[in-house]
Amino acid sequence: MSGTARKRRTVLAVLGAAVAVACTALTAVAGGASAAPFGCRVDYTTTDWGSGFKADVTIANVSSAAVDGWTLTYTHAGNQTLQHGWSGTWSQSGKKVTVANMSWNATVPAGGSVSAGANFSYSGSNAKPTDFAVNGTDCTGTVPTTTTTPPPDGSAPELRVSGNRIVTAQGEPYRLLGVSRSSGEFACVQGKGMWDGGPVDQASVDAMKTWNVHAVRIPLNEECWLGVHGSPGGVAYQRAVKEYVDLLVSNGINVILDPHWTWGAYPNGPDWHCKDEHAVCQKPMPDAQYAPQFWTGVATAFKGNDAVVFDLFNEPYPEIASDWNKTLGWQCWRDGGTCTGLPYETAGMQDLVDAVRATGATNVLMLGGLEWANDMREWLAHKPVDPLNNIAASWHAYSFNACASEACWDTQIAPLAEQVPVVVGEFGQDNCGFDYMQRLVDWADAHELSYLAWTWNPWGCSSGAVLIKDWNGTPEPGVGEGFKAHLLSQDPYGAR
Repeated sequence: MSGTARKRRTVLAVLGAAVAVACTALTAVAGGASAAPFGCRVDYTTTDWGSGFKADVTIANVSSAAVDGWTLTYTHAGNQTLQHGWSGTWSQSGKKVTVANMSWNATVPAGGSVSAGANFSYSGSNAKPTDFAVNGTDCTGTVPTTTTTPPPDGSAPELRVSGNRIVTAQGEPYRLLGVSRSSGEFACVQGKGMWDGGPVDQASVDAMKTWNVHAVRIPLNEECWLGVHGSPGGVAYQRAVKEYVDLLVSNGINVILDPHWTWGAYPNGPDWHCKDEHAVCQKPMPDAQYAPQFWTGVATAFKGNDAVVFDLFNEPYPEIASDWNKTLGWQCWRDGGTCTGLPYETAGMQDLVDAVRATGATNVLMLGGLEWANDMREWLAHKPVDPLNNIAASWHAYSFNACASEACWDTQIAPLAEQVPVVVGEFGQDNCGFDYMQRLVDWADAHELSYLAWTWNPWGCSSGAVLIKDWNGTPEPGVGEGFKAHLLSQDPYGAR
């Protein structure tokens, strides 16, 4: 949903030495169970021949629960260069080395271990790395104690993916529960300033907190961010986004950023679709001309702040350009390029994952499926490769979508949620009531899904998903009152 329009619709080396390093992290238990503390020990040995060395790494699970999915990282102090690795997906960015599990060794049973190895070249010194981490958690040698409290400074928790759950840096299961805050996608290209006249101050955030909002999704405009079209644009637009994100995060609210309106001429599209090449409406797919640049800029601006989540593209629907051919649609979704029926070169989801990770950003990525992010049936089969295994599925679920019943959710969404985290990135119903939305959030709660309702904007709810009557957070009858009451009953850390 955008503006007022109703939508149809992400080694270790020491010369001749054998060293053991104890690690702690938190991951999900295999099979979709809740995450539990994970204690590990990393043993590594090296065989050095002067200009290079072979490193053998063993990660032992010393905790009482199986671990599903692991990523080991560390940083070299010298000029060690990765040549090739085995039994894991090895990569190197600068001095940082990352080793991620293969599909066949992702699970480490309690008391078990997994091994991998690689060859490196080097010259000069070959000092021992000191910053070993597993799944983003520093290897401290102790098993963390699970808590259900937010960070002590009141800011939003840093997040990552572990198995089929989103968890905090300490490994606590965490759900993104909140709202979308529209206007960043359309105001700058409609002569309405930055936020369409709406406040983005402490009072407006306090109003959200009275609803128990813990996550806010902010739609953005690709061309305004890049300074290509619209006003404010470029640095001024970026600064406004950064200031709002920082305010929300400092108030304990996680932020999801997504490019809602993007460039791309589609003159032969359906009659209801806008034809303008500029980012003045939703397009079927991100464009290769600007989308990777956009994500390079956004990722650079927010890397190091893992309280921020990147939703790589609002609502893909490339299949309509190929006469609803879903096979071609999913291929276009992942790989981009020249897609049937689309006159502009597209950027696939793999291109956008690569653009983000090339900056060094480790933020959680969200990816929506086909049919305006409502069709998730081939999502797993086309999931892009992420060296950090830090991707969640973004599902949009409106009452007028094709998949809008418990029977469909049970058959199409529940199996996906057993494999990866699922975030209901947008949902609502088209009559300002709350009956459909109540069924959806109840189902989502039972399956431990995150969800963000559309939208925290006082546009007047006459036919669609508008939650508030004013910026003070006065709820609209039905939809707003129902969702506020439901949010107040929820705890993002899991207690209900």
